[in-house]
Amino acid sequence: MRGRIGRVGAVVLAGLLLAGTVVGCADRGERPRGEAAPVAVTEAPTDAPVDEAAVEPGPSVSGVESMGAAPSRSASPTPKPTKKPTRASGPATKPRPVAKPPTETKVPPAPPKPAPTSCKPSYKGAQATRAEAKAALADAAARIYWPTSAPSIKIPLDLVKATAWQESGWQSNIYACDGGVGLMQVMPGTATWMNQRFEQSYELDDYRDNAYLGANYLAWLTKYIGDMYFESDFRLDAGLCTSELNSCLLNAVIAAYNFGHGAVAQEGRSLTIPNPSYVRNVRALMTECVCLGY
Repeated sequence: MRGRIGRVGAVVLAGLLLAGTVVGCADRGERPRGEAAPVAVTEAPTDAPVDEAAVEPGPSVSGVESMGAAPSRSASPTPKPTKKPTRASGPATKPRPVAKPPTETKVPPAPPKPAPTSCKPSYKGAQATRAEAKAALADAAARIYWPTSAPSIKIPLDLVKATAWQESGWQSNIYACDGGVGLMQVMPGTATWMNQRFEQSYELDDYRDNAYLGANYLAWLTKYIGDMYFESDFRLDAGLCTSELNSCLLNAVIAAYNFGHGAVAQEGRSLTIPNPSYVRNVRALMTECVCLGY
């Protein structure tokens, strides 16, 4: 569901981190693309509240309700009882040598063909301010996309921010040559599939909806790959990863966001990371991106 606008090598990453600008992006879900000059953003950073939590759709739930209502907040929250230790704080779950059959049988469309390297992305409409992009990404990360079957799935905010920076440099109005759109470089076919799968009507070119689509796709990949390889241990924790890129769910989800689920996870096959440079870039951005301070 993504396409990359820029190169994903270490040199590019170093340039991004030092200069505080983006030279390239990758469209959410599938493959590489051409390059584009960044759009400067001069708005001062502001803190934006997160006020929604998403709800997994069910047959009797409307489209709006299926992605959730705002969580209730009180001035004096009731203390929570102490919970028994769970797998969330336990040792890493090693990936299965061979994948289980997927629990999700309706999958996103195949990635499009790569765009010519000479093609330049275009820009349509007004670009969201840095503060607006920050608020949209934070809201998307705060949602719970699988409250019924997998409520433990949480998409880390630093992962959402880093992915958006890698994909678009937080440019909300960018259209890549291969079709990727917006902050999370969502492919139109993937957006259509996502809306059908989760009974939604998100607008691909609305930066807030674009952030939800991207984060929801990350959540779907977490469920899909987590069930197949990690015994439904859905932790996206960098501390569970070793030097082997295929050792943890976080790396697999990042890889699949870029190359598509089929390039990473297939029934009867071992977990594959076909795009190590992209994975390393996003992992580095999760701790070093200038966007984390916005």
